[in-house]
Amino acid sequence: MVKRYAVLWFPFLLTDWYTKHNPQLTHTPFVFAMPERGKMCVSAVSPLAAELGVIPNMVVADARAAIPKLEVLQDKPLRKERLLKSIGLWCMRYTPMISMDTTGFLILDITGCAHLWGGEEAYLQEIYLQLKQKGYEVRISIASTIGAAWAIARYGQHGIIIPDNMQQEILSTMPIACLRLKSNLLERLKKLGFRTVVSVTQIPPQVLKRRFGEDLGKRVRQALGEEEEFITPLKPVIPYAERLPCLEPIRTAKGIEMAIEELLGMLCKRLMGEGKGLRKAKLSCYRVDGKVKYIEIGTSRASAHIAHLLDLFKQQIPTIAPGWGIEVFVLEAIKVEETTPIQELLWNGEGNLDNDALAELLDRVKGKDSHCRIQRFLPDEHYWPERSIRLATSLTEKRTTVWRTDRPRPTRLLNPPHPIEVTAPIPDYPPMLFRYKGEVHLIKKADGPERIERAWWIEQGEHRDYYYVEDDQGRRYWLFRLGHYQGDRSANWYLHGFFA
Repeated sequence: MVKRYAVLWFPFLLTDWYTKHNPQLTHTPFVFAMPERGKMCVSAVSPLAAELGVIPNMVVADARAAIPKLEVLQDKPLRKERLLKSIGLWCMRYTPMISMDTTGFLILDITGCAHLWGGEEAYLQEIYLQLKQKGYEVRISIASTIGAAWAIARYGQHGIIIPDNMQQEILSTMPIACLRLKSNLLERLKKLGFRTVVSVTQIPPQVLKRRFGEDLGKRVRQALGEEEEFITPLKPVIPYAERLPCLEPIRTAKGIEMAIEELLGMLCKRLMGEGKGLRKAKLSCYRVDGKVKYIEIGTSRASAHIAHLLDLFKQQIPTIAPGWGIEVFVLEAIKVEETTPIQELLWNGEGNLDNDALAELLDRVKGKDSHCRIQRFLPDEHYWPERSIRLATSLTEKRTTVWRTDRPRPTRLLNPPHPIEVTAPIPDYPPMLFRYKGEVHLIKKADGPERIERAWWIEQGEHRDYYYVEDDQGRRYWLFRLGHYQGDRSANWYLHGFFA
């Protein structure tokens, strides 16, 4: 497929933005200025100021001498770059591959995109009208090379579409400045009498390289399509993403559901073909008013089951505010993992964590409440109770050791342990009663002590003597004394867990 690029040039980007928010300046010549090498210089000009002869990098004192009524506004560092980036992100509804040039240009890789709008001419006109409605003056050109599109957008006429392999014929009469050369090299070429692109292309490449360095020849080859030029996208392209432009803006919940189902069908087909499933997905809804709404889903295990994923998205559709309508949907698989088919049995055995129905049930429960936390724990090789379990990363993660069953352990472990008040008769005897949260528990049965030492290579501290106790109401607890018995001291007793 032949590469196609669109370049957008905003000659009055900053002043258009400011005029949009301050319409009283529409008929007033004004500029933005910033200090540069000890003097105030013009950083951006309004259309009216440009007509009166003010240009960027001009000293403010000279500009005011020419236009006494010129209004000068204080510019801020990186303001223009941030504004250009925000417009570039807005343009992602037209293509996912967008790069920015800090001189006021956006470069769009539109390969395979224009036909969705009825061709390159309609595609160009759509972008132009949308930006014009937002108050921005823009000039757009389309070509098979970035250099050619950039040259026409900056030094040609708006709306020119250069057919493939026609770059040299159209660029030959363009000024040499359209090659995007550095200022010092450009001034040198002009002093030597080079005025147009054809005056450079007529010289052998070896001579150009010897006289002017590599940059000049490289720019010529890139503009003519003899050397490929790469762009750095504003936003990294997610490998698993699908886009769905709409012929008419979507405003209903049913329409959004149908769009999600279509996107899931395309995405899951790719994932299943590669033996993968998604763990986290994000849906971006681009509205006609320029705003973007997002919803996300997550799964307990890698899944490419369309019906299940659609159910998770349907739970969040009511949170989407379509406004005047959604014109583009983008579905991104943010987190993808390998998945292997589960071997089905000829008979039904006991349920296990490999059961797809269980994983999908947990996903639905979690999807109904964003604050819901579903966690799975695995045994870890530590005697110290707080470190003897760890949080699993997924339902499919395998344990590296077995659960300890030689000693009773509580079903609920407190971290950190809660201090309690106890009454104990003599050393190594279990307590007769303890007070926890204002309630006194009379102990009827007890077993212990079980001494657990600290891992001295990790931390220093006293050992623990654990007791398994049952109160007069049949409730069982896991208590411990920190360190050795010290007379009547009871502040070193703790409740560490509850048995079922």
